[in-house]
Amino acid sequence: MSGVTMDRTPVAGSGAPQPSYSLRQPRLPRWTPAALAAAAVAAGTGIGLGAGLSSHMQWGLIAALLYVAAMYVLATRVEGRRQAKDRLATSLVWVCFVLAVVPLVSLVWETISRGVKVLDANFLTHSMGGVLTIQPGGGVYHAIIGTLEQVGIATAIAAPLGLLTAIYLVEYGRGRLAKAVTFFVDVMTGIPSIVAGLFILSFWIIMLDNGYSGFAGSMALAILMVPVVVRSTEEMLKLVPNELREASLALGVPKWRTILKVVLPTAIGGIATGVMLAVARIAGETAPIVLLVFGSQVINNNPFDGAQSSLPYYIYEQWAAGNEASYDRAWAAALVLIAFVMILNLVARGIARWKAPQSNR
Repeated sequence: MSGVTMDRTPVAGSGAPQPSYSLRQPRLPRWTPAALAAAAVAAGTGIGLGAGLSSHMQWGLIAALLYVAAMYVLATRVEGRRQAKDRLATSLVWVCFVLAVVPLVSLVWETISRGVKVLDANFLTHSMGGVLTIQPGGGVYHAIIGTLEQVGIATAIAAPLGLLTAIYLVEYGRGRLAKAVTFFVDVMTGIPSIVAGLFILSFWIIMLDNGYSGFAGSMALAILMVPVVVRSTEEMLKLVPNELREASLALGVPKWRTILKVVLPTAIGGIATGVMLAVARIAGETAPIVLLVFGSQVINNNPFDGAQSSLPYYIYEQWAAGNEASYDRAWAAALVLIAFVMILNLVARGIARWKAPQSNR
């Protein structure tokens, strides 16, 4: 019997020992995965150096394969084939997790290490007005103003529209109209950002003869934001137990007030998180901004008149300049954009915790 230990103990009244079985299975020590991982990294590095592989990613893939194979073989020998399969699945999960996290950590580290070179108070409080791209100096203040205004206007348009659409689909939606709305929301989810920019360009600027402005960019960003808000809010509303709705309706509370006072407060945490995910998506969009906002080197506080800049456009503009000073400004602006998205997520978590229903347990 695999994984079952057998001892021979004498039975009373008989001199011959009788076999007794124990359900305890042999187990690998807890430090085995860590030790195998370290050995696999060392072996992968040695194989990579010996084979002349210059990419550290190739070394990591070799180490991952060695770790999974060694863990399976060792678990099969010690713990049995059934437990080895469990070890194999666990090892694959950990390897996939590490392979997904390493590029993210590398990206963040690269952005921080390069962005801090010029990121200071002067960079955050000055624009590029009068500064040549080949010279050091200048700042990102005008791009920060543009991003805050454009993303804020887009959120003010898309968040209520998406929230009300999700409420209709979950609480009222029946029949062909609800199916049509769901279909178009799914279609809008896959629309490329450049298509949204072209739509606003043809309608707002060419047909209605309005000029380039931050508001035009905000409308394109709102188109991209609406389906994300609708989908995330819809899923959060579906998670609210129907018993809460039924209890409120049984007390004679109107349906609209039940939604306002019971359903939305229960799902406010997930709704806020979904809105922040949508904001994070549009905060880094460049194509609609290039088409509609047109970029500017100076500060423009009016999003409804004249060209504006934004952080994604500023990064694109500085990187396209192709010199060392502009590269440093591009990395610093990328770091500012990452910090902006992180702050939004922290604010969303704070609002969700503040507005979430309190438990009296």
